[in-house]
Amino acid sequence: MVVVGHGMVGHRFVEALRARDAAGTWRITVLAEEAEPAYDRVGLTGYTEHWDRGRLALPGNDYAGDDLVDLRLNSRVIGIDRAAKAVQTADGRSVPYDALVLATGSYAFVPPVPGRDLPVCHVYRTLDDLDAIRASADAALNSKTPVGVVIGGGLLGLEAANALRAFGLTTHVIEKSPHLMAAQLDEAGGALLKRMIRNLGIEVHTGVGTESIVPVQRSEPLRRSDRDDAVRVSLDDGTHIDTGVIVFAAGVRPRDELGRQAGLDIAQRGGVLTDLGCVTSDPDIYAIGEVAAIEGRCYGLVGPGYTSAEVVADRLLGGSAEFPEADMSTKLKLLGVDVASFGDAQGRTPNCLEVVVNDPVKQTYAKLVLSDDAKTLLGGILVGDASAYGILRPMVASELPGDPLSLIAPASDGGATGLGIGALPDIAQICSCNNVTKGDLKEAIGAGCTDVPGLKKCTLAGTSCGSCVPLLKQLLEAEGVEQSKALCEHFPQSRAELFEIVTATGIRTFSGLIERFGTGKGCDICKPVVASILASTSSDHILDGEQASLQDTNDHFLANIQRNGSYSVVPRSPGGEITPEQLILIGEIARDFGLYTKITGGQRIDMFGARVDQLPEIWRRLVEGGMESGHAYGKALRTVKSCVGSTWCRYGQQDSVDMAVRLEKRYRGLRAPHKIKMAVSGCARECAEAQSKDVGVIATEQGWNLYVCGNGGMSPRHAQLLASDLDDETLIRYIDRFLMFYIRTADRLQRTAPWLEAMDFPGKTGLEHLRDVVCHDSLGLAEEFEAAMQRHVDGYRCEWKGVLEDPDKLSRFVSFVNAPGVPDPTVEFTHKSGRKVPVSIGMPKVPQS
Repeated sequence: MVVVGHGMVGHRFVEALRARDAAGTWRITVLAEEAEPAYDRVGLTGYTEHWDRGRLALPGNDYAGDDLVDLRLNSRVIGIDRAAKAVQTADGRSVPYDALVLATGSYAFVPPVPGRDLPVCHVYRTLDDLDAIRASADAALNSKTPVGVVIGGGLLGLEAANALRAFGLTTHVIEKSPHLMAAQLDEAGGALLKRMIRNLGIEVHTGVGTESIVPVQRSEPLRRSDRDDAVRVSLDDGTHIDTGVIVFAAGVRPRDELGRQAGLDIAQRGGVLTDLGCVTSDPDIYAIGEVAAIEGRCYGLVGPGYTSAEVVADRLLGGSAEFPEADMSTKLKLLGVDVASFGDAQGRTPNCLEVVVNDPVKQTYAKLVLSDDAKTLLGGILVGDASAYGILRPMVASELPGDPLSLIAPASDGGATGLGIGALPDIAQICSCNNVTKGDLKEAIGAGCTDVPGLKKCTLAGTSCGSCVPLLKQLLEAEGVEQSKALCEHFPQSRAELFEIVTATGIRTFSGLIERFGTGKGCDICKPVVASILASTSSDHILDGEQASLQDTNDHFLANIQRNGSYSVVPRSPGGEITPEQLILIGEIARDFGLYTKITGGQRIDMFGARVDQLPEIWRRLVEGGMESGHAYGKALRTVKSCVGSTWCRYGQQDSVDMAVRLEKRYRGLRAPHKIKMAVSGCARECAEAQSKDVGVIATEQGWNLYVCGNGGMSPRHAQLLASDLDDETLIRYIDRFLMFYIRTADRLQRTAPWLEAMDFPGKTGLEHLRDVVCHDSLGLAEEFEAAMQRHVDGYRCEWKGVLEDPDKLSRFVSFVNAPGVPDPTVEFTHKSGRKVPVSIGMPKVPQS
């Protein structure tokens, strides 16, 4: 088997064939034109936020350990010899095949506009394209024409506009059709979208075409240091726009050149013609994805592409699968605006009826297309509020459960948000990307899948675009699968419920809490959780009184225990800022105590190898030198990473260092369900990697963009945009509210990303609900959150300074009482660097959690 192309669909085909071919019938060679293995092209715009190609890589795209798959990157195929059953590559190789799958996808269409070949003109299709756009945008930002133009107002064009806007360019969108997203929206929906995007600062020109692109002729000479590649875009309405970068996003065309060269049948409007089995006019050649014209029609969405891949995998193993009617539904957020269309959105079915709710004040538009008897849902459009999409899309071609108008009426008027998944038939397709029905999900639940992660793993639902994930939880609840909220055997309440109990009752001891609301003596689960809640709701020292006995290993000694039983010491360096005197002090301490030093990923200096009895003296010197605890040991704020921002960097738009220092000093010592990491970047180049943090802040020309719920670890998550162009004070207010909402409602040891994913609010995604709470105060708790945070700020004290001032607390920092501080000369720990470190005679045994 030879596969030409390694995009999302090509990769899906290889996975599907290998999963079904247990006997190893097929040996697969994948010939990829790009240097990168398969990546998430649907999420291409996310690349402009972090510039990390690895984040877009599809799982398993290198087929490591699979001897039956040979992936060859940078292997462009230039011809097919059907008689010899072989393909030729650009490097002169001939690769034979028994069966050939064309998965070459599509290319960006560039209309024949004079000047389209100028250096500032780009397309928006691959990672290399985005790198080139970035370079032009950088040049434009530093020129006399910091303007970007996107030609094309469809899905891809609006994503490109979002990218140019994020670069800091004044952005224009030019669309020849009368309204935006003409393929998905009707005129009214497109008009509302245009208004909303203009409100975001992007100028939209609809109903106009592009006549020419020519270099701008400057009347004044440029200085040698100036760079100006500006061009003038002339429109057919007589206007023009001077710009420094142009992105063509005027649609795509199937890459069918190999099929044409080989003499395969080509559809009238392009694409390699296939039957419903995705077989071309040559029975040994198949076509899948965007290059395939299945019975004459090309599909430009990943869902139908995946379906075609599954069909061919089945056929190659003796099956008879056929391509079903494709689901062309789309739901996305364009520049923060919800847009969705599904089924016959344009109302092309003869004698169909339309029900419309258009609210220009709330900026929402909803339309349902119904059969002529008003009983069957045919399609619909949602703009501004797409919360009903999850329920409505699976209902297409089904009989409606009630009044059509009630399905799109606002939730306050009894709209669709109250309908629920129970109204859907078992044949309703819940996940269109992976063709998973409600019946498939119910079968998985019956087989023992009792939570959302289990359903995703078992059925693949929700593993592609993720828009159906809220429905998975709804279905579990509808099927009566109860999810226990008990913290442990001693407390029937969840962590969030215990937090509310502590806040409401004023109980300040574990013994008092378990006596009134729990049973037994407690365990290594509930004790640290209660300790964290008590620390989050007061400024008491965590080693005071009874609370000291609740702490886990690290908090017990205010230091991170290492694999050899020694501890590490991490003083705080707010925003990564550190003075020469502090550097010297750290160096002297490390030298005097024989500690190993390392710069951490959070821009701090870590000292490894300290014994318990050495910790107080080390911290005494640090505190006397003006330093304080970095809380590397606690479930608390760890670091606020920063770039150098406008202070030093020529690209910096705001003072990222000052903001990072301000945030770290505000939230230092803040105890939470899990560790919290933050970062502040001074421009869209994102040198501080803010979008991988729980709280990420990125500078814009107007202020700050706030990203939340990005986590590293075993399951990395990319942070999501919560709010844009905030001033300093609003930014801090929003972070206050976000952190307090998280601390108050998250589960034990739950980081912000899974907390957001698990957030449940009828008719809304987790991010939408979070935005309502944080930015719009939908729960009426903003003032309470801010007050709680201010109490923390006012009450903050360095925990190590508190230890040094209290003899009782100091008394815990000893080795065995009969041999305090005595190293055992017969035991050594050898670091991989070769340096030997003595180990104390035994270390105190403390509970692990």
